[in-house]
Amino acid sequence: MLFKFFVISLWVFHLENGAESAKVLGIFPLAGRSLNILYNKLMKGMADAGHEVTVISAYKNKLPIENGSYTDVILTGFEEEYEKILENAKYLETAEQYPIWQSYHMHQLNLMIDNQTFSHPNVLRFLKERHEFDAVVTEYAWGEAQLALSSYYQCPLVVLISVGGVNSWVNDMLGNPVPISYVPHSWMLGDFSQGMNLLERLHNMLFFLYDQFLIRFIQFPANDRIIQSYMPNGPKAADLYHSPSLVLLGSHSSFRQSTPMAPNMVEIGGFHIDPPQPLPEDLQLFLDEAQDGAIFFSMGSHVKSKDFSAEKKQLIINAFGRLKQRVLWKFEDDSLPGKPSNVMVRKWMPQIDILAHPNIKLFITHGGHGSILEALYHGVPTLMIPVFLDQFNNAFQSESRGFALKLSYRDRNFTEETFHGLIKEMLINPKYQLRAQELSRLFHDRPMKPMETAVYWIEYVIRNKGAEHFKLGSLKLGWFEYCMVDVLLVLVGIVASLVIVLVLAFKWAIAWFGRAGKIKQQ
Repeated sequence: MLFKFFVISLWVFHLENGAESAKVLGIFPLAGRSLNILYNKLMKGMADAGHEVTVISAYKNKLPIENGSYTDVILTGFEEEYEKILENAKYLETAEQYPIWQSYHMHQLNLMIDNQTFSHPNVLRFLKERHEFDAVVTEYAWGEAQLALSSYYQCPLVVLISVGGVNSWVNDMLGNPVPISYVPHSWMLGDFSQGMNLLERLHNMLFFLYDQFLIRFIQFPANDRIIQSYMPNGPKAADLYHSPSLVLLGSHSSFRQSTPMAPNMVEIGGFHIDPPQPLPEDLQLFLDEAQDGAIFFSMGSHVKSKDFSAEKKQLIINAFGRLKQRVLWKFEDDSLPGKPSNVMVRKWMPQIDILAHPNIKLFITHGGHGSILEALYHGVPTLMIPVFLDQFNNAFQSESRGFALKLSYRDRNFTEETFHGLIKEMLINPKYQLRAQELSRLFHDRPMKPMETAVYWIEYVIRNKGAEHFKLGSLKLGWFEYCMVDVLLVLVGIVASLVIVLVLAFKWAIAWFGRAGKIKQQ
């Protein structure tokens, strides 16, 4: 009887916690370490839910799998190549602006990565093995070639957007109606919480129009060539662009501007954040004994503070030395000459666990999206030093939300006094911490944990064979139908016809009355 009860309990638990085990393929060729932490966590979440997961990426999974299975297909050489790209990118020389051709350079980088991915011997071997999958999960970065794997395996497609919320290409991909009159493009920099003026809206429209040109006339043809290289007679990139069944957004409404969202857009921002773990003994002691509080300084994985100019490093050292607070600094070199006694440096530090410590009063960071979500998770005010790409926009948004201040790396006013003054302002003025705690409450106020949400919706798409009922009808319309151009032309035609009829009738009436008058006079 006890054995029967155990078997029945397992069966009921299985029914309540998701259907049968599915086979899920993840493809994430971009070799950024911080991004691959997100990819790895998401796919581990699917494996832990009992599914058979296969991942094509540059990194081998090192996380323990609690339930299902996790198989790696390693893109050997990608990590080393990506590190070379970072070394040559000269990010620290990037100005705080987004030239309109920035998208083109990003497109070219991702096109190169996709070419290398589908010509990689491990991927070619894997594709020849003819596996079967129930879903394909990938990050979308202007690469329909990756999306084509859902057609290759005849299964639903799930797209992850890790770096933020609703952006122009995601809205376009799903037919999501977001007016550019009040929703700024991802490349638009500034505080638009009170709306955009005429020039800003003009600038915004140019970004959106350029996106459409880039996607349709450059991106689609290039991806078509890649698709044909491994899938002869495969689908067109233009058709794949609108094929995702589900988009998982690495954002949350507590941080982004409020905008419309299609039914198959789901926010899972913070899914990668685990409950804090015990700190290494030396870090724990350092923070526990910080009677005046502590500051955590990290520039993430793409930007290394060891590469700062000598002048910038010195002014930061000087500013930290003037503080009574202790400072944990993620510094990637073996030593930091002139390091003040209140500063501890390490090449690597457990960021999420450090931010959870009650003595952390301020987080100084580059403004990466993941770091912002981790700061919001723990309710820590943040001073941002953006360096490149989305960090500038993230910093503007964070400052407008009231829990952060920003000082771009290339800012002319980046001096010791300015840096020290911003730190003191954020430590002394309680409004930043109160606002961070308020947003943290919003961040945590959800019906499900973000990882549970991600797993549920991927399983939902699998169970419902792509969940076609969630896709917006706008995807079936041409631009002239969507914008009601045909209807407007019909209305203009009707009005024009009425005007013509009235004019002709008026002329006829004048002519008739003219003839009638002449006949009467005769």
